[in-house]
Amino acid sequence: MHTFLHKKFRENFIGLTKKNTSSIIAISGGQDSLCLIKLLNDYHIKIKNSKHNFEAIYIDHQWQKNSFNHAKHIANIINTTNISLTIYQIKKPAFSEVEARAKRYKILINHALKYNYKYIITGHNQDDQTETFLQNLIRGSTIDGITSLYNNRKITENLSILRPMLNFSREEIKWFCRKFCLPIWSDASNYTYKIKRNRLRYELIPYLKQYFNPKLHKSINTFLNSCNKDNEYIKENSIKLYIKSKHYKFISLNIDIIRMQHKSLQARIIQMHFYYHFNKRIKKNGLINIIEIINRTQNIKEIIYSDNLIIQKINGWLYTTLK
Repeated sequence: MHTFLHKKFRENFIGLTKKNTSSIIAISGGQDSLCLIKLLNDYHIKIKNSKHNFEAIYIDHQWQKNSFNHAKHIANIINTTNISLTIYQIKKPAFSEVEARAKRYKILINHALKYNYKYIITGHNQDDQTETFLQNLIRGSTIDGITSLYNNRKITENLSILRPMLNFSREEIKWFCRKFCLPIWSDASNYTYKIKRNRLRYELIPYLKQYFNPKLHKSINTFLNSCNKDNEYIKENSIKLYIKSKHYKFISLNIDIIRMQHKSLQARIIQMHFYYHFNKRIKKNGLINIIEIINRTQNIKEIIYSDNLIIQKINGWLYTTLK
């Protein structure tokens, strides 16, 4: 039996992927993961001529005493599908959400690159997008940070992270799991208020919905879609200006070209330059110093030190070397 979510998922998935490619699916055992597995398996069965291969990846963070039983539960579910499974076990558990997330994505990306997968598929939904937005906003994030969770994010030229359920609400996913009697594994860590995201989910968001906007998720989703378009436009212009301003031979930027741009673009060009050449993101204070030097009209030699880098302003060019 196919539902309206099957139709919505198929439209999303076909719009995001190319035919006859391979994907890994990041799963946990919660309702989002089981909904995603069910939808992908049904899609694979329905499209009989599809050569799209799927492999589920479960990462055991060793947070719970019953983590072995959890992994066994995942294996039993996957055995009922046409999807293969790989389980990674982290020997040294992470002590924070940020650290755990970084480890998780590192494993997924390395696995995808090693076995030539084209896509990493996750079960993020509309509610997750709201939570991530609020979390990043409270931290004082930039437009890049608040728009970090969108349906197609390119990691390398041949690898992307897909989120085909990003326009599903958590209530829709809950209904789907109940309809098909999917065996959800309830993780105790999802209910402890020591984790800030849970406090957002169970206290702040219900409060905002009750007293400010009952359609909070939809409003934030509309806002983020608009921000995404603006951000993509700014990125495109930053790349064009970076290519125009970089030296053809040395690790250097043309100061006159950068100085003519808005400071927002100046910051992006500088960050792009250092990330491309040194795989570094310049810290806020260092970035402010570099922008100040660029915008000084005096043609004098200036040297600053930031993140083990020597940055020199010489004859209209910004040169960079390692210490």
